[in-house]
Amino acid sequence: MVEAARKAITEHFKRTSVKVELIHQPGNHWRARYALPLPIPLVSLIIPTRNGLTYLDRCVESILKKTSYPNFEIIVADNGSDDAETCAYLQKITKPASIHTSDGRTIVVRVLSCPGAFNYSAINNNAVHEARGEFVALLNNDLEVITSDWLEELVSHAARPGIGCVGPMLYYPNNTLQHAGVVLGIAGHAGHAFKGLKRGTPGYMNHARLVKNYSAVTGACLVVRKSTYEQVGGLDAANLAISLNDVDFCLKVHAAGYLNLWTPFAELYHHESATRGYEDSPEKMARFAREREVLRQRWLTLLERDPAYNPNLSLETENFALAYPPRL
Repeated sequence: MVEAARKAITEHFKRTSVKVELIHQPGNHWRARYALPLPIPLVSLIIPTRNGLTYLDRCVESILKKTSYPNFEIIVADNGSDDAETCAYLQKITKPASIHTSDGRTIVVRVLSCPGAFNYSAINNNAVHEARGEFVALLNNDLEVITSDWLEELVSHAARPGIGCVGPMLYYPNNTLQHAGVVLGIAGHAGHAFKGLKRGTPGYMNHARLVKNYSAVTGACLVVRKSTYEQVGGLDAANLAISLNDVDFCLKVHAAGYLNLWTPFAELYHHESATRGYEDSPEKMARFAREREVLRQRWLTLLERDPAYNPNLSLETENFALAYPPRL
């Protein structure tokens, strides 16, 4: 059966004239690794930050040292950092503006000033406007690269016709899953598939080890064409300044006719909410409730019936358990 599957997949890609490399995966599945477009497109990596030097330094350095993708720029969108060490670091990484890596690449690093109250959506929108890349990657400042070809994997999918947002596998520092795609409707809004499972766990029907379509992926690490980002109006800075803007954005991209996608073959650590914190104060909880209501009013039909999630599965857990009682 494994060989028959390989032949069928090979014949499909031959008929459609798509160049891929088939790689056997645990569970007797096949990974289709897509070729990058030529010439290799420029990708703008956008990292919002305010202080948080420990996390920002680790994020930027892991990108520069571990990323094998040959053509990217880094835009650090600074939301009014006032810590002396952070400010010194921001000056250091932009002087000179181009960083020459040990393998001969030249990486442009820019700091974009984004003053004012923290508005994650507005900060990213401003940075995307300034981005020179054909593709943009939204990155939290508390990420840490694991696999050197993470950006090749994300861009190879984002460059496919009909693909919108592409997200990676993210792990907590203790090597449990933090993000393996977003399922709509969990907790009344959305939740991360397989969150908390051990790294390497196959998940339901091997879904945690296979590329698949989801209605949304997390904005903590998301690659999309800049033209698609602009086509749907970017993130909603007016109504979703802090939370759920990524889900809303992905659903706008989906509504525009694109498929969103998650891949386990791009891996990063995510030190979640390391600088922004959690929704743990009355003010933050009230703001989250308002943003949640915006999402529900805008996308209630999808939240109640995620087209990328089997309706026989539960919205009470994030591990693809059967719904009981049945939701149908």
